[in-house]
Amino acid sequence: MSQPTARADRLTRGLAVVAVLIPVALAVAVRRFPADGTPLPVLASPVSHFPPAPLAFESQPLGPDGGTRPRVAGARVVDLDRDGKPEVLVCDAQRNRVLLYRHANGVWTETALGDELAAPAAATPVDLDGDGDTDLVVAVLGSVLPSDDLIGGVVWLENQGGTFVTRPLLEHVRRVSDVQAGDFDGDGDADLAVAVFGYHHGEILWLENRGGGRFRDHPLLATQGPSHVPVADFDGDGKPDIAALVSQEHEEVWLFRNAGGGTFTPRRVFETVNFDLGSAALVASDLDKNGTVDLLLVAGDNQEINHHHPQPWHGCLWLENTGGGAFRTKRLAAVGGVYGAAVADFDGDGDNDIVLACMFNDWRRPGAASLVLLTNDGQQNFTPTTVADRPTYLAVVAAGDLDGDGRPDVVAGALRLYAAPGPAGRLTVWWNRGRAAP
Repeated sequence: MSQPTARADRLTRGLAVVAVLIPVALAVAVRRFPADGTPLPVLASPVSHFPPAPLAFESQPLGPDGGTRPRVAGARVVDLDRDGKPEVLVCDAQRNRVLLYRHANGVWTETALGDELAAPAAATPVDLDGDGDTDLVVAVLGSVLPSDDLIGGVVWLENQGGTFVTRPLLEHVRRVSDVQAGDFDGDGDADLAVAVFGYHHGEILWLENRGGGRFRDHPLLATQGPSHVPVADFDGDGKPDIAALVSQEHEEVWLFRNAGGGTFTPRRVFETVNFDLGSAALVASDLDKNGTVDLLLVAGDNQEINHHHPQPWHGCLWLENTGGGAFRTKRLAAVGGVYGAAVADFDGDGDNDIVLACMFNDWRRPGAASLVLLTNDGQQNFTPTTVADRPTYLAVVAAGDLDGDGRPDVVAGALRLYAAPGPAGRLTVWWNRGRAAP
């Protein structure tokens, strides 16, 4: 038998063995997984259970109940009417409204701002027309559920003496998840950074304010999955830059450094080989109070996985600003299913702490944390503790002194795409009562 013929025979026999072994291996593997709809065993997770928080927080529901599927997509503490008293600004994708909550004498009142919007995701205060009052710009998803249809947009809620008039600024684009403001071209008015999340297609762009409610769009990056575009002077040159979180399978953070005159230099400042990292939010904050603006990346999105258990790589990452547009990554805490973060000095010791909202955790297991406090030891070492284990499915969180006692309080909102186990709840305020009793 010739040598080529012998090689061909061996290859044929090898392929035959593989053809037999692959179905057998698959059959064995499939038997190890539960059938569709069969509950998985409830196991303790090292990233979902923590000791009680050292601070006492008193919870209070805020506004009407969202039923079994609340869809709060955005929340922040603002002083919209500039009276020195903070309010809570909420984007409710279930009720399709931007809502403002005011607190007085122990009672919350709700006011709807502007017209109905299809799944508003984020509302940013800014004096867009330069008339001296605070307007809102709103990122409109069009649908909370995945879609590549041209259903998203950016809307200006123009403040006219306390009444907010709805004016579209960007239409016929894919789902828009975030919009933030900054004077990017240095002409003295407010421009806008926009994250078009889309689904299979998306983009990051900025809108140049041309005056009179007119804007010109400028593309920065074509990619699916941009979710957050925080704006700050990250490189310390006096001009606002744009950071961007790009999720889906990319799992990366970009910095668009403002080179002046409306031009930007792109740079990827974070990436990972873990395409299942689950990037969920990006927050700009001077975490270590050294005068430079850092970034907090929270990861806990499990929606592409059938069983939404916390994963060991979930948690909070600190992108420490080291100057010149460079960042150093440090993992601050492993916390399962994290979706949102807010920074404040909750314990009053002079350094910044972090509160995390958990959307996916071991909700079938009692005590799984839904709101987590990361306490700073002053050296940017953080200890995770549980503030609350209900309500569950918390997707957004904000912090601010809502009752004027000098201590930052917490407000968080839940987002459920489907009916699921766990205590329901739409919006909740946690009043910070200070150090807990020993």
